[in-house]
Amino acid sequence: MSYQDIFTAELEPRLREGATLYDVREIDEYEQGHIPGAINIPLSDLPARVGEITAPAVIVCLSGGRSAQAAAYLDAQGVTGVMNLSGGTLGWMREGREVKPGTQP
Repeated sequence: MSYQDIFTAELEPRLREGATLYDVREIDEYEQGHIPGAINIPLSDLPARVGEITAPAVIVCLSGGRSAQAAAYLDAQGVTGVMNLSGGTLGWMREGREVKPGTQP
């Protein structure tokens, strides 16, 4: 595994350093509430949209399972600088952090 697992406390510093946040949940899940700034690319669409991923990239889902799958897939495709947000959006919300509804990052 060459992708890196990071925790919610590490996300904001990574974003300030220039990482992009990608949410791989389905569109309806994303619309219900996502981490502000997250770009939605559903896991099912990832093979067709892998070219849209820019490194460094942090991948998030609800709890960390699908994002780990996405990170492993991106790694296998040769994408470097990929990080999986351990605990996902749920971990983010458990810490009392903001989530944003709707379709826009």
